[in-house]
Amino acid sequence: MPERLREIADVQSWSAERFRREVLEQCRPVVLRGLVSRWPLVQAGRSSAKALRDYALRFDHGESMEAFFGPPSIAGKYYYGDGLDGFNFERRTMRFAEALDAIVAGLDRPGSPTVYVGSIHIDEFLPGMSGENPMPLVPLGANPRIWLGHASNVSCHYDAFENIACVVAGSRRFTLYPPEAIASLYIGPIDNTMAGQPVSLAASSPPDDARYPMFAQVRDRAQVAELDAGDALFLPKLWWHQVEATAPFNGLVNYWWDAFSIGPDAPYTSLLLSMIAIAERPLQERLAWRAWFDHYVFRPSGHPLAHLPPDKHGILGPLKPDNYGRIRAWVMRMLRGG
Repeated sequence: MPERLREIADVQSWSAERFRREVLEQCRPVVLRGLVSRWPLVQAGRSSAKALRDYALRFDHGESMEAFFGPPSIAGKYYYGDGLDGFNFERRTMRFAEALDAIVAGLDRPGSPTVYVGSIHIDEFLPGMSGENPMPLVPLGANPRIWLGHASNVSCHYDAFENIACVVAGSRRFTLYPPEAIASLYIGPIDNTMAGQPVSLAASSPPDDARYPMFAQVRDRAQVAELDAGDALFLPKLWWHQVEATAPFNGLVNYWWDAFSIGPDAPYTSLLLSMIAIAERPLQERLAWRAWFDHYVFRPSGHPLAHLPPDKHGILGPLKPDNYGRIRAWVMRMLRGG
């Protein structure tokens, strides 16, 4: 049976420090009931799609963005074309107001194309909106993005950042798989994606698809979160999630940030570098390097120099204030061939 998702109903009263201690540092998904229920944006969305449009357009500066248009036949499931060639939707560049008008107009036209706009930077496209709809649980720099559209199904994918996803209109169903399920999800290309991240081909296919036999190992362990307007979901980085917008009109605001970064270098960078440095070496050599990564990086047995006094740890001592820069400079010299 899948693990039941933790829920918190009073997080509105929490400080950012308490949220970090009791949620972020646990690295587990958490449903945050009613987190943004007081937002004016949520109140507008509860009234109607037109009310949310009118509220959002108060802040619109006329910038152009990209919208997805899908034929009625895909029923809002934006995905690859046959054989992973191309996609089953059309991208159109238009002003934000035009996209919103197309979404609202489509609600009264059965059989019309589905429309979806996503990852729109609020502070760039709708300056001033975030001030009226604040999020005190995230740090400065975790800028909000807005996602609006008809009923849709966004394929199972991951993010490389912490994520608070806030439903501001309609309803959403998140289906979650932990990072360790990756081998059973049959991940698609990492450099030919719909919106930046690779997706699970198995989770997007019909049940019991013979092409993906290992998916059966994780399919029934999925955790599901059902969110209404005003609710939010905290997702740690690398958790796989399929997102279904289940009402005719839906809106979401989210925040991405790396809660545990201590420098400019992202973990994904080291993954890509390791792919070219290690991935196609002989099995026994790969296993040897895995032992070194476990010892020095993942540290299941504790600090690799715990048997020495702290003043003898050298660059394996605390990364801040000095060792981060020392290791980074060493790596950069090695990449330059120095």
